[in-house]
Amino acid sequence: MRRKLRINGHSHLLPYPEEIPQFMQDKGIFWVDKDRKFMLQKDWSRPVTDSSFFLNEKLEWMERFKIDHAVVLNLSQLYGNGLRVEEMKQALRFQNDFNAKIQHNHPSKFTCGFVVHPGFVRGALWEIERCVETLGLQLLCLPTHYMDTIGTWRCIFDEENEPIFELASKYNLAVEIHPYDGEKFIKLENTSWRFHLIWMLAQCADAYHFLTLNGYADKYPGMRTCFAHGGQLAQINLGRRIQGFDGRPDLFKGKTHPRKSVGHKNIFFDTLLHDTGGLELLVKNQGYKQVLMGLDDPYPLGEMESAVQSSYPGKILDLAVDRHILTPGQCDAIWDENVIQWLCGDDEKAKEKLVNRILGE
Repeated sequence: MRRKLRINGHSHLLPYPEEIPQFMQDKGIFWVDKDRKFMLQKDWSRPVTDSSFFLNEKLEWMERFKIDHAVVLNLSQLYGNGLRVEEMKQALRFQNDFNAKIQHNHPSKFTCGFVVHPGFVRGALWEIERCVETLGLQLLCLPTHYMDTIGTWRCIFDEENEPIFELASKYNLAVEIHPYDGEKFIKLENTSWRFHLIWMLAQCADAYHFLTLNGYADKYPGMRTCFAHGGQLAQINLGRRIQGFDGRPDLFKGKTHPRKSVGHKNIFFDTLLHDTGGLELLVKNQGYKQVLMGLDDPYPLGEMESAVQSSYPGKILDLAVDRHILTPGQCDAIWDENVIQWLCGDDEKAKEKLVNRILGE
């Protein structure tokens, strides 16, 4: 019997400054300064808060905390919203090629995602095909919301995007749903980090609302969807959505009842809820098998080592065991089998291949 693995299902990685093509900076799309102190876009910057944003330092960090493997998502700054079409294609292709190189060069350490822009469905389908068939990637990263070709903001689970989900199902893809860009369409002043602390969680809840109403977990059975940050507001909002569906059936003609998706085997949530009360509600609603480890490293809202936040990677699961919310065996599954199930589904050969890749066999 193999040893239990510690797989982080929600991680991020910055390219080193010299790896980012010059056009990305020239067009103000995205770059990192030469001192590796800031990630930048036109009229935007954010401090690099930990050295493990970068590859070699990330590998050292993983070694220190005994993390066997990490699922690297795309950078939220590279969803391509609002860019001209050609610039968007080049930016997303850079991100996908970079992630493919990371996975190819470090197969035991990383499984990497790729991103497409749903506003251009045909191009998105071509890029999915390229990333799966040519680059060997199996994780599709999608934003909760995106800007369409006429500048309207839409939810990712809009019916116009069904061809994307159909292809994801055909390819047996894991799908990550991650929020960003809230300040571009929610008309509030960007102050006190409100878009990261409040609205990102609301964006996830909104996407979950439409995934379940459209019955996509059953309609596209080969696709397994994971919501970032525990889909936190989606958990506490469940009763309100059920009551609304039952109380105003006229507003939901042809839609699927919210109850039908609760605990669905193809809908997952990561552990990044920051408190055991939130985790307990998630586990009660969805069952522990639908929960996978997500550290969101190396961002300061991730589960990083921090004296100020009295935090370290895996702390929430340790607390959950102390408070009898989860058993040690369930925590092992959240680190191991549940992440593998999300990534591979019921494909036993794919699971075996992934485990062998992680173990270096």
